[in-house]
Amino acid sequence: MNKIISRNTIASAVALLMVGGTAVAGDKFPPLAPLPPVPIPADNPMTPEKIELGKMLFWDSRLGGDASSPCVVCHEPSKGWGDGGEISRGYPGTQHWRNSQTVLNSAYYNKLFWEGNVTSLEAQAPAAAEGNVAGNGDPSLMEMRLRFIPEYVERFKKVYGAEWPRMTQAYGAIAAFERTIVSDAKKVPFDRYMNGDKEALSASQLRGMKLYNGKAGCIQCHNGPLASDQKFYALGVPENEVFQTEPLYQITHRWEHYQKGTTEKVYRGANYDYGYYNVTRNPKDKHKFRTPSLRELKYTAPYMHDGIFYTLEEVVDFYNVGGGEAVPNKSPLLKPLGLTDAEKQDLVAFLESLSMDEPLLMDPPKLPPYAPLAVKK
Repeated sequence: MNKIISRNTIASAVALLMVGGTAVAGDKFPPLAPLPPVPIPADNPMTPEKIELGKMLFWDSRLGGDASSPCVVCHEPSKGWGDGGEISRGYPGTQHWRNSQTVLNSAYYNKLFWEGNVTSLEAQAPAAAEGNVAGNGDPSLMEMRLRFIPEYVERFKKVYGAEWPRMTQAYGAIAAFERTIVSDAKKVPFDRYMNGDKEALSASQLRGMKLYNGKAGCIQCHNGPLASDQKFYALGVPENEVFQTEPLYQITHRWEHYQKGTTEKVYRGANYDYGYYNVTRNPKDKHKFRTPSLRELKYTAPYMHDGIFYTLEEVVDFYNVGGGEAVPNKSPLLKPLGLTDAEKQDLVAFLESLSMDEPLLMDPPKLPPYAPLAVKK
C-alpha cells in the first residue's frame, strides 16, 4: 500500500498487456487490462491510521456548510459510491447541475470531475466540500469544528504530528481513504479472465469483448486498465429536461456559467453545459466531457454527465446510432455501428464483466462527539 508508483511505470506495464479480439485502427489504443497497484503520491503516503481518519471524515457531516452534506451523501456505498440520481442532490436549498460520479477507482484518474478541472484526489476533496452547490463548507469553520472534537485532535496529532487539525490534512486523509475504494480483481470476471481463468467469461461476454475491441469501437476511448483514456469528447448527449422545467436547476445552470466566467449573454440564455470549455476557454472544447471509466457499471447508473440514461442498453443504443445530435465539436469517432440486437446484448454482457460480482459495501464508522475546550481563567 505504501509503495509509490509513477504513472510512467504504470503506463509502461500496461502497454505490455494485451486482450483478445480484433482492435480497431491497428491496435493503436492501450488494451484493456487488470488494474495495476494504486498510484500513491509521495507527499501523501498511506498509513492505516490516516485511512481510518479519512473514512471517518468521509462520513462526517460536520465537513460541510450546515452539517448536512458529508462526502457520503453524494457517494453512498449502497448506490455504487454515487448518489443514484440523475443529477447530484446539491446543497440544501440549491440543486446541482451534473451527475454525481462514483468515487470507485477514482484513485486511478489524473483528471477528476466531468470537466477534468482538478488533477488529484487531494484537490477534489476541497472542491466538493467547499463548492457552493455541493458541500458549501467554509474551511475555517470546518477546521474549527474539528478542533472541538477531542478524538479528532488526537487522531490528527497521531497521523500528522500537529497540535491542531488542519483542513489540508483532512483533505489528505479523505484522499487516502478514497484510494482504498477500488475494484477487487479477484471479484471482477474480466480481471479473472485476464489473469488466467479462461472460464471467467461466458460465450456471450467473449463475443462482446470482440465487439468492444472491433466493430463497436469502444476501445477507441475506453481503453487501458481503467477503461478510460481520460480525454474529452463531445457526444451530443441529450440535455436533461429538468434544466428546461425546474427553476432550481435553471438557477444553478446559469450561476455555474456566470461563476465560471462566461459572458452575460451566455449565462442569461444558458441552455446547455459547456463542459471542458469551462477549463480551457477554447471554443473547440464546448460540449466535451472527460471519458468516464467503464468499471463497475453494474452498480453506478445512471450514466452520462447529466444522468440521462438509466440502463446500459440505453447507452449502447445511443452509440449504435452514432451518438446524439450534431452539436459543435461532436467527435468524428461517433458513427452508426450497425450492431444487431444479439450483438448489443453481447456487448452489454461484456460491459457487465468489468464490474465485481458483488458491490463494494462498507459500514459507516462511529463518529466522535464535540466537547468544550477548557477555558483558562
